[in-house]
Amino acid sequence: MMRNASVSELNDGIIRNMAIGALFSDFVGKINALDFHRTADLLVTTGEDDSVRLYDIANGKLLKTTHHKKHGADRICFTHHPSSVICSSTRNIDSGGEALRYLSMYDNRCLRYFKGHKDRVVSLCTSPVDDSFMSGSLDHSVRIWDLRVNACQGILHLRGRPTVAYDQQGLVFAVSMEGGAIKLFDSRSYDKGPFDTFLVGGDMAEIWDIKFSNDGKSMLLTTKSNNIYVLDAYNGEKRCGFSVDASPNTTIEATFTPDGQYVVSGSGDGTLNAWSISTGSKVGSWDSNIGVASCLKWAPRRVMFAAASKGVLTFWIPKDANSTATSFER
Repeated sequence: MMRNASVSELNDGIIRNMAIGALFSDFVGKINALDFHRTADLLVTTGEDDSVRLYDIANGKLLKTTHHKKHGADRICFTHHPSSVICSSTRNIDSGGEALRYLSMYDNRCLRYFKGHKDRVVSLCTSPVDDSFMSGSLDHSVRIWDLRVNACQGILHLRGRPTVAYDQQGLVFAVSMEGGAIKLFDSRSYDKGPFDTFLVGGDMAEIWDIKFSNDGKSMLLTTKSNNIYVLDAYNGEKRCGFSVDASPNTTIEATFTPDGQYVVSGSGDGTLNAWSISTGSKVGSWDSNIGVASCLKWAPRRVMFAAASKGVLTFWIPKDANSTATSFER
């Protein structure tokens, strides 16, 4: 079993000593997305090979693989239940409108279809407090859903490619628009419109991803031009910013550590990089061994992150005193 160092113990030295502890290379094509469960030691991935794969992150093991040839598998998020996920489709969107599916990994069943989007879903997130979830699509809309019913609960029409994110308390959600604008909504009264709008000064590139820190005080933005910004979530002021090498055919992902003190990101040169938010300085850089990491997330409750690229998924954990990565039990 992986040694479970406390996320409260993170420091520059631990971050600097992260290394690959497990590698999975049996994918065909690119890995599209990955997500950790909030409380269980589980990770789920989707791939261009139409697969959805479930992993035990405590022991570094693949638990289950399902294939979805009819609809494909693109964006994915866990629900509160550790064996259920929301998955977006790559096919049969125009004809059947089946852009989103509620899937049981336990018995490989589709529990519900969510119809309404007319184009591919590019952003997906679930509420941390209830059965709500949101989807942003290339049809220039954001839809709010409830797992328990088929019908869309609300819709926002926007300009550009929308990106969506809930804060960790489920009270606020953020939606990006063209021109680098981020609008904040009260989850309980989003129909009244945004209560605030932030602009990332000087960068008009599309925002590709938004994440809130666990304490809700910061927002992490990744743009199409591979710029990374940390904003104060209350007033929109830029706390720090980082740039990584361009990756013309791949968009990178960045992630907070659970304590909100560090940012880890992929780069167009195939490295992974970590920065301290308090100092703005780089504290670690590693060869990813997988090319450009297009998917990257830190586990909510462990000193571990997952990085994925074309055909390869890696689990990163701290090195031990012998300068080798702490092993997983196989």
